Amino acid sequence: MSDERTWTRRNVLRTSGTIAGVSALAGCISGDGSDNDDSEDVDPYTVSMQPVGDVEFESVPQTWAAGTADWADMGIALGQEPPSDLYLTRRLHTGYYEDIPDVSVDPDEIDSLWDDELTREEFLNLAEEVDLFVMDPKFLKGRADWSDDDIEQVEATGTPFFGNSITSRDYSWHQDYDYLTMYEAFEKLAEVFQEQERYDEFETLHEEFQSELETVVPSGDRPEAAVLYPQMEDDSFLPYVIDESTSYKHLRDLGVEDALANTGVKDFHSDRGAIDYETLLEVDPEYILLRTEQYLTEEEFQQNFVGPMENHNVGRELTAVQDGNISKALPFYQGPIINLVATQRLAQQLYGVEDALFDPQEVSDIVNGDF
Repeated sequence: MSDERTWTRRNVLRTSGTIAGVSALAGCISGDGSDNDDSEDVDPYTVSMQPVGDVEFESVPQTWAAGTADWADMGIALGQEPPSDLYLTRRLHTGYYEDIPDVSVDPDEIDSLWDDELTREEFLNLAEEVDLFVMDPKFLKGRADWSDDDIEQVEATGTPFFGNSITSRDYSWHQDYDYLTMYEAFEKLAEVFQEQERYDEFETLHEEFQSELETVVPSGDRPEAAVLYPQMEDDSFLPYVIDESTSYKHLRDLGVEDALANTGVKDFHSDRGAIDYETLLEVDPEYILLRTEQYLTEEEFQQNFVGPMENHNVGRELTAVQDGNISKALPFYQGPIINLVATQRLAQQLYGVEDALFDPQEVSDIVNGDF
């Protein structure tokens, strides 16, 4: 599929009843046209991004499905109703929205696209219900063995793909186009939904947040941590090396040093291997940051992961276990809202930060159009 190909969006606006049927956002979405009430008057516009190339829109998309939860969080931040469908709904860690007043998402209202496989037929059916797939088409080619013909047949329905796999830098199918930062991708989606003013507000808030972080992160010794995905059933861990993808933005912003970077442990994405407690003890990181598939409350996290590590005959010897330095790392997929909340929470755990580094009400105001 050529990056130079232009796909034209069909000029169909969904009824308010259809939108309500997929609504999961609690709280007021109002103020500056966040419901895209004026989309009928929008002139056709084009948004460009690799690998999809130029995508032309005759109207602002009203309903959408997303590939990964980072893009879902971006759309929600832009005042949109949550996507009707996600690749894996459980990877949208909606518990982070609890820190933002008047913004909440019900995951039960979002269908998961992934069952046994991602079929072309599934997408052809969904194309009749949504205006846009916020998904990297190369993800489908890399993960579901789709062909260019499969992609083109779905887009021929008039529902285009728009996305870039910003959380990954290791897959072979992601080596031939630009990597985007979180806010570069966020700005592109703002163009799609014609919410540039909301994006500008978030960008300003983010810049202020970064300035606050500079006062928190020490200039000298910084915490050294191992990022792991626990496999408690067989006492093993999937190791992740911190890189420049959006998946680790919060760790880079907090100055976290990678305890695995200069060891013989390979990143799971490149090696697909696990490590055991004995290998982890050889590294013996100061902090252990655990990733989980689903959002867990602190009580669930302690019960399911911290407790078993404390009770393991080798695990209890780990410095991070003895010092109580085991924390949630954050999900793989983070957009602007989840990133703010999770970075704040981790700053509290790593540096004992007590003051808020951003104003949750300001985030709420932007999402709800009160700015």
